Amino acid sequence: VPKSEALEATKYAIEVGFRHIDSAYLYQNEEQVGQAIRSKIADGTVKREDIFYTSKLWATFLRPELVRPALEKSLKNLQLDYVDLYIIHFPVALKPGEELLPTDENGKALFDTVDLCRTWEALEKCKDAGLTKSIGVSNFNHQQLERILNKPGLKYKPVCNQVECHPYLNQSKLLDFCKSKDIIPVAYSALGSQRVKGWVNLNHPVLLEDPVLHAIAKKHKQTSAVIALRYQLQRGVVVLAKSYNKKRIKENLQVFNFELPPEDMKTIDGLNQNLRYCDFSYAVGHPDYPF
Repeated sequence: VPKSEALEATKYAIEVGFRHIDSAYLYQNEEQVGQAIRSKIADGTVKREDIFYTSKLWATFLRPELVRPALEKSLKNLQLDYVDLYIIHFPVALKPGEELLPTDENGKALFDTVDLCRTWEALEKCKDAGLTKSIGVSNFNHQQLERILNKPGLKYKPVCNQVECHPYLNQSKLLDFCKSKDIIPVAYSALGSQRVKGWVNLNHPVLLEDPVLHAIAKKHKQTSAVIALRYQLQRGVVVLAKSYNKKRIKENLQVFNFELPPEDMKTIDGLNQNLRYCDFSYAVGHPDYPF
């Protein structure tokens, strides 16, 4: 969500009933999101403990000694004492520095080599220090999850794995693996994806224009977006709905007002084509590239 929209959108979302707010250092809007949360605490709408706030450790901070300073930077931007969840944003380490996406003179990403188990130990220390209540990962495949889970001396296991997940990429195998290890799957790009050039493959079909979703939405008198969100909830997946449009923010909360019957769930499962909108193509070639 752009900086200019983040303050008002977050305030509005809290007003209409959202309590789980997912952001990241990479999004460059934590200052505005923090301001919104604090203003809704100040006016009595919520208490701090009512809000579940997630931030993410960006790929240029994966060296163990950079982890805590990165979280402290996010907390300073947010003006909060702690986050509820801090997750490794992406397993591919990039060269540390000011640049979010450091590149060489040919525009190729500059990689770093980091042992993710050491990064994880630094996150465990952040939890022990009270800077975050929980720790998890994002965009990890099952081998990378196992590497952390089987790490000698593991103190806390990842509480979640946040991955791209929607009817065109239903991630059923990864979800089964996560659930078998008591790791909560969290879905991003659950509505397909807002088509951000450079991050998203613009040649892919638009999920919310899918005729099958449309038909199911019509039957339940809902939007295709609400159907896509409800689908995840019924699979036991925590689902993120990204919007800064007031009408849609409110609309997305309709997700709790109905249930999809098993045949609709099965039909939506059938839309899977392992289609990834966010392929992080800049990271191809790194040994930790997860896809």
